[in-house]
Amino acid sequence: MSRRSNLWLAGVAIFAIINLGGGGYAVAMGEQLHAASHVALLLLGIGGYLVWRRARAQRETLTPTPAADGRLEYLQQSVDAMALELERLGEKQRFSDKLQAERGQASPLNKLPPEE
Repeated sequence: MSRRSNLWLAGVAIFAIINLGGGGYAVAMGEQLHAASHVALLLLGIGGYLVWRRARAQRETLTPTPAADGRLEYLQQSVDAMALELERLGEKQRFSDKLQAERGQASPLNKLPPEE
């Protein structure tokens, strides 16, 4: 168990002890609703901890398969290729705009009538 897990376990233990003691005290004082709230908190705290542990255990058992690694690598290469092509298109557009500006030609977008 990691240190963080041990801290969570200690926190849950303290939480459970406090609510168990509070519930017992509330029963001794004749406060049934108060005791019921301590029991509910106790169950919620322990249940939440168990759900957290189960999710953590499932997360640790999930390991990427070689097939998934291959697909991920292929996807990364595809994204890199698309980014390169997009940069080339942007450079071509900038160069074209620069040539048109030097020749004094307006781009087709600049020939649109102003909006009113």
